[in-house]
Amino acid sequence: MRHHNTNRKFGRDKTQRKALLNSLALNLIIRERIKTTEAKAKELKPFIEKIVTRAKKGDIATRRLIIAKLGDKPKEVKKLFDVIAPKYIDRKGGYVRVLKLGVRKSDSAKMAIIEFV
Repeated sequence: MRHHNTNRKFGRDKTQRKALLNSLALNLIIRERIKTTEAKAKELKPFIEKIVTRAKKGDIATRRLIIAKLGDKPKEVKKLFDVIAPKYIDRKGGYVRVLKLGVRKSDSAKMAIIEFV
């Protein structure tokens, strides 16, 4: 049964959704704060929190798992392990927050900022 296993489709197929989340996650790791639509931010939150939780472990196996998940981006993975994950060593979860903004003027899409706490 698929109870509580729902996710947003964004009008894309599975590979496009995966690429979108990877791109958003990599940009969040690089910039530590991005502005996107509210739906994308809410979908990104559990994705990035699971990655940060794994990165806190810090061993080579988790590094390889995260590289496999995010793609071969050594600079971003290095920043995740060396800068971001050590900040949250004592924290159990809730590494990112979603701040809601107004609507976008062009298409009235709800906008939000997602950032590391």
